[in-house]
Amino acid sequence: MAAAQLRESTRHLLEELLIEGQDVDAKVRLLLKSEYMRRMGSYRHIYHVMASKYGVQFDEFVARNLLREKGFSQDVESDAMNWETAVSGIRTMERKLTELQETDHV
Repeated sequence: MAAAQLRESTRHLLEELLIEGQDVDAKVRLLLKSEYMRRMGSYRHIYHVMASKYGVQFDEFVARNLLREKGFSQDVESDAMNWETAVSGIRTMERKLTELQETDHV
């Protein structure tokens, strides 16, 4: 893998980051972790809003075919898509955080 080229202004901002004694790679990895956690929080918020709204977890929503039960309304379909996106996003962020953690130990 080729080394990434950073603009001088970007490198300067990374060097100023209040993380003493860490190299640029460590700082970028910390920023990645922070972004993954931020996204995870957003996806979890959506998940909990939908679970509260429908009174079930996503798996039960699908198993009980609540989309059909609610008459395939546009609101319910939109909620189902957002909920499914949140479920997928949570899994993806968990995977990325695990990959990042595993490579920290290499």
